[in-house]
Amino acid sequence: MTNFNPNEPGIANGNYFALPNSLEESDIAIISVPWDVTTSYRPGTHKGPESIIEASVQVDLFDPLVPDAWETKIGTVPVNIQILKDNKKYRKIAQSVIAELEKGTDYAELTPLLDKVNKASESLNKEVFALCKEQINSGRITGVVGGDHSVPLGNMKAVSGLCEEFGILHIDAHADLRVAYEGFTYSHASIMYNALSEIPQISQLTQVAVRDFCQQEADIINTDPRIRCFTDTELKRNQFEGKTWKKQCEDIIASLPANVYISFDIDGLSPELCPGTGTPVPGGIGFREIDYLLHMLAISNKKIIGFDLCEVSPGIDSDWDANVGARILYKLCLYTRLNSKK
Repeated sequence: MTNFNPNEPGIANGNYFALPNSLEESDIAIISVPWDVTTSYRPGTHKGPESIIEASVQVDLFDPLVPDAWETKIGTVPVNIQILKDNKKYRKIAQSVIAELEKGTDYAELTPLLDKVNKASESLNKEVFALCKEQINSGRITGVVGGDHSVPLGNMKAVSGLCEEFGILHIDAHADLRVAYEGFTYSHASIMYNALSEIPQISQLTQVAVRDFCQQEADIINTDPRIRCFTDTELKRNQFEGKTWKKQCEDIIASLPANVYISFDIDGLSPELCPGTGTPVPGGIGFREIDYLLHMLAISNKKIIGFDLCEVSPGIDSDWDANVGARILYKLCLYTRLNSKK
């Protein structure tokens, strides 16, 4: 960092934001997980990490809310190429399952194929857990970049060893509380159901901007006392009726316990900010709104213990999704650092 000039153009070096930090000297470790095996609508999020790294070279490192933002020590864990190979292999199997289900084929007939995908997803979760645990044991805060939204379960399990209880701030267009969606135990649509089922340290799930969910998920939201869902409908109705965004952010943060993990699905944003994402939904939150919420969390009395950013998918003709994703990731890193300095 001694010779690094944050005012000069970034020079691509394979690291997020073209920062010169080695992993060993970093405070935050970013783990790339290029996996979208269970994507149910549009594939492509396995390209998310690479596209964000490329776009992040163009991110200006100054931030008016974080002094000396460029000094944030962000390290990049090298991508495990085997994950990409397995993703290609098992995505084909998952696609064949989905195609058969759309024809009306019974789940029982697809059991052999489902078993292969579910075992591969389970192995992926163990790999992500091991990668994150290694960084946590070295004193770093871990951030996972997907990939679809199934991939951060390993990070959630890894950070669970840091405290007796924690909450998840879940920003998403979807509730992700489906049970083994399409027969895939670790579906991208099941991440929060699996987290609540498998991680006893989670005492609270606070969801923000959710606007596309099924009756089963609504029933879980309405009966599980650990869940508070600030739907997009509620947030917008409050806004229309005069409740300020500041007050709504205060309510969101107040629902969380002392330790907070941030799980950020890019489709929680308004779809013009993420048109290439796997399952875009009308509505959602603007960039400045979410920036305000994350900053409020950072300066609150809560402690950020880890995070993820998922479902960024580069467009065919544009790098806009990666551009936005890179800036969200930078904000997550900066505010995590700001939070740790309190």
